[in-house]
Amino acid sequence: MLRYAGKRLLAAIPLLLVVPLLVFLLIELAPGDPAVILAGDEPTPERIEAIREQMGLNDPVWERYGRWVLGVLQGDLGNSLLSDQAVLDMLLRRMNVTVSLVAFAMVTAVVLGAAIGILASVRPRGLVDRLVNWWASVAIAIPPFWFGLVLVSLFAVTFRFFPAFGFVPLSEGIGPWLSHLVLPGLALGLLPAAEVALQLRSALGQVLTSDYVLNAQAKGLSPRSILFKHSLKNACIPVVTVFGFRVAEVLAGTVAIETIYNMRGLGSLAIDSVLNRDIPVLLGFVLFTTTVVVVVNLLVDISYGYFNPKVRT
Repeated sequence: MLRYAGKRLLAAIPLLLVVPLLVFLLIELAPGDPAVILAGDEPTPERIEAIREQMGLNDPVWERYGRWVLGVLQGDLGNSLLSDQAVLDMLLRRMNVTVSLVAFAMVTAVVLGAAIGILASVRPRGLVDRLVNWWASVAIAIPPFWFGLVLVSLFAVTFRFFPAFGFVPLSEGIGPWLSHLVLPGLALGLLPAAEVALQLRSALGQVLTSDYVLNAQAKGLSPRSILFKHSLKNACIPVVTVFGFRVAEVLAGTVAIETIYNMRGLGSLAIDSVLNRDIPVLLGFVLFTTTVVVVVNLLVDISYGYFNPKVRT
C-alpha cells in the first residue's frame, strides 16, 4: 500500500507544474497589462515600458515561468506585482477563512448526505426515498451562489438568526466562528451532500440485497448490526470517490460564496489577482488549490485499502 501511495504521489508532481503553467499561458493570452495598472492615471509609454523592464515582464514566457518554478522549489512564491508583499504571506493570512469554510461545507456534506442516504436506502421506493430524490435533484440543479443569496436574505436579513457577512477566527470563540460559517457553509455543502446521499442510497441499496446480507438476516442479526457493521463499509467506496471529486468543486465555489458573504479569503484574493493581472498571486493560489486536490485524492485512493482489502495487493 505504501508503494502504491508513493507512485501516486510521484505521478502528482508533474500535475503541480503543468496546471500553473497552463494558467500562466492563459494569463499571457488575456488582454491587459499589469504595468499599465501600476503606472497610475494617464501614464506615458516610456513609464509603462520602464515598469515592464523593471518587473521582468519583457522577458520570454518560458524564462519567467522558469524563475517562478525555481523560486517555488526554494520555498519562495515571489512577491505581488501590486503590493510587493510576499505571496506566501498573503496566502497564509487568507487561508484561515477558506480552509474553515471548506472544512465546514465538507463536514456538512458528509453528515447530512450520509444520514439522508441511509434513511432512503432502508425503505427503498418509500416516501422518504422519494423525498430524498426530489431534494437531491433540486440541490444538484441549483448553483451554490443562488443558495447563498437565498440563505442570507432569509436567515440573516429577514429573521436575523445568523450574521449576514464577515468572518470571525476560531481564536475569538467557537460560537462566533460557527455562526459566521453556517450560512456560507450550508450554501457550499448542499450540492455535495445531495451527491453523497444519492451515491450512498444507490450503493447501500445494492449491498442490502446481496447474498451475505441475506445470510446475516437468516442468522437472526439485528437490522442495525447488519446495516452499520456489515453493509455500510462496503457501500462507502463510491461515496468516498464522490467526496474526493467534490473537494475541488467546493474550493471553486468559495470564490462566489466569499464574495456574497464578504469573507476575505483565498477566493476574493484570486478574483483581485485576476482583475489586476497579479500573476505571482494567482499562480500561488493555483498551486495551493492544486496541491489540496491532489492530496485529498491521494487520501481517497489510500482509503480504498481500508474499505476493500483486495485493493491493498
